[in-house]
Amino acid sequence: MLPNKENPELPLNDTGTANYTEENIRTLEGVEHIRRRPGMYIGRLGDGSHAEDGIYVLLKETIDNSIDEFNEGFGKRIEVNIADDRTAEVRDYGRGIPLGKLVDAVSKLNTGGKYDTAVFTASVGMNGVGLKAVNALSRRFIARSYRDGRMHEAIFECGTLVSDTETDSQEENGTYIYFEPDPELFQDYRFHSEFISNMLRNYTYLNTGLAIFHNGRRISSRNGLEDLLNDNMTAPGLYPIVHLKGEGIDIAFTHTSQYGEEYYSFVNGQHTTQGGTHQSAFKEHIARTIKEYFGKNFDVQDVRNGLVAAISLRVIEPLFESQTKIKLGSLTMAPDKDMHGNPFPLSGVSVNKFVGDFIKENVDNYLHRHLDIAEIIQQKIQESEKERKAIAGVTKLARERAKKANLHNRKLCDCRVHLNDAPPKSKRGGDEPDLRWESAIFITEGDSASGSITKSRDVNTQAVFSLRGKPLNCFGLTKKVVYENEEFNLLQAALNIEDGLDGLRYNKVIVATDADVDGMHIRLLMITFFLQFFPELIKKGHVYILQTPLFRVRNKKKKERKKAVPAAEGGEQTAKGGKQIAEGGKQTAAGEAILKKTRNSDRSEFETIYCYNEEERLAAIEKLSPAPEITRFKGLGEISPDEFRHFIGPDIRLEQVTLHKSDQVKALLEYYMGKNTMERQNFIIDNLVVEEDLAEEEA
Repeated sequence: MLPNKENPELPLNDTGTANYTEENIRTLEGVEHIRRRPGMYIGRLGDGSHAEDGIYVLLKETIDNSIDEFNEGFGKRIEVNIADDRTAEVRDYGRGIPLGKLVDAVSKLNTGGKYDTAVFTASVGMNGVGLKAVNALSRRFIARSYRDGRMHEAIFECGTLVSDTETDSQEENGTYIYFEPDPELFQDYRFHSEFISNMLRNYTYLNTGLAIFHNGRRISSRNGLEDLLNDNMTAPGLYPIVHLKGEGIDIAFTHTSQYGEEYYSFVNGQHTTQGGTHQSAFKEHIARTIKEYFGKNFDVQDVRNGLVAAISLRVIEPLFESQTKIKLGSLTMAPDKDMHGNPFPLSGVSVNKFVGDFIKENVDNYLHRHLDIAEIIQQKIQESEKERKAIAGVTKLARERAKKANLHNRKLCDCRVHLNDAPPKSKRGGDEPDLRWESAIFITEGDSASGSITKSRDVNTQAVFSLRGKPLNCFGLTKKVVYENEEFNLLQAALNIEDGLDGLRYNKVIVATDADVDGMHIRLLMITFFLQFFPELIKKGHVYILQTPLFRVRNKKKKERKKAVPAAEGGEQTAKGGKQIAEGGKQTAAGEAILKKTRNSDRSEFETIYCYNEEERLAAIEKLSPAPEITRFKGLGEISPDEFRHFIGPDIRLEQVTLHKSDQVKALLEYYMGKNTMERQNFIIDNLVVEEDLAEEEA
């Protein structure tokens, strides 16, 4: 037997591998398995900087239970409080968890009331995992159930029960959950209020009559999906939003003048951000119904161009493609039988047929009753058809050109991992990080900037696309320009967004330009391109601006550290003041090399602070005084690759390009990129800042 250096208790066999015996077979308890394999339960961990990071999944799993109570007719108020961006509290006023089963309900896997469809007819939580995962992945977790004048409280730490008490209480019935995500798992995390607000608003859109209080602020909706579209559309609808409700289904839609399609889909109150069978059914049948109404062979692409829509569906015992529940996988509206062997009213009815039948009947009837809206829809379809046919020849040539360029695209230095890759397979030894979410592409100006980024980037997750200079101002132009302009066409091909965001290759699209007037102009031109033709790219939070330092302030360290040199045979070498002293031994070639490196590092040993604005520069000067060395970076190409890797590494500073509900894309683009109006001239004059180079007073 050979010794095992990694684990001496497990000897190696003759082949150098560990022996596989009965002792290697282990059974993990539920909580231990969750902590070892969190990705199986909540997807990516993250630090809260992305809307789909794990801490928001923990919050969602907690709120889902309160929503299920509301859907059963109990509790019209939910309170969500976030303290210091670190801890979360959720209080509902439903029936409360049965007191005797509180500990089991929040700590034992495969335990819950959602298995009984008589109690919860159409819930989100079906697997008996949600709160258990929250408990296991929290440093501290508190669950209280108030029921009929009694209160049961259970306190856990990292999934381990530390306190279990039951007392009298005057509180209203309901459930209280407190959790603090474990910082060892969610490193440097914090809750972002904008992500939480969006999540809570989605809950209220789907549950009219429900009031959610976020840190004391009331969030509610009177018109459901209609409010959802109004709050999220960044272009005015061509006609009033069509809002149709049925038993277990709710849809809303309109057309806008924007390119592309935009969908919001939900199942039992759960926002399915990646769609699923219900969204696919909606897209198929809305196009078919409109085509059949007009009796013309319209192309599906033309019918759905500019469509903004939402669908909410109630499914009994839904099947999702993952524990995070962001994509519906159910093929039928209900299982064949309930737990008592009785069929459901919709047993055997497919999701596609249920959605299709509803749309066929209700949308067709609506168009017959509102001929003015039908006329607007037809006009929109005909305009899309006309534009598509006009660029058909250009499109074919552009695709062929892009295909050839992809074979050797000098403008694109690609990375290895992409957002649309298959999920990574977990390797032996633990969960592998899902690098797809780290995939990014830098859109740079010129070869100098792209060269610095290319040499310092992470080749696994960071790609670089180089612009020739200032791209075309595409405001007011049709999509034909995307195919006629070689640069735009190659960028579209690199991102893989011609047919929508489903195939997007990079999670982050980062515009990296110099912090000067020309750089700002290029940023604006690129944002204009995305807003004009691919607004969903910005709406979904994929577009960022790279923040790079304007100044480098450095000064020699007051105390230089002595660096030891490995001893040669028969003696010991030391380095001091750049001189080498040999004591009792002979210098080796290796020792001489180390000494040379030490002397060079001593000469260049600076304390360096990179500053992104004037305030940071002044603070750095004060800290490193007296007489620090100040360097101003005029462009990305002036920053060496060795320095640049600090700015695009783990500490990268990004500013996300966002669209608020009050932002209208057409109005914004017309103001900033349209004709030079007097209004804009006056704005520039009123807000112009002149910087003067003031000579420093001599001491």
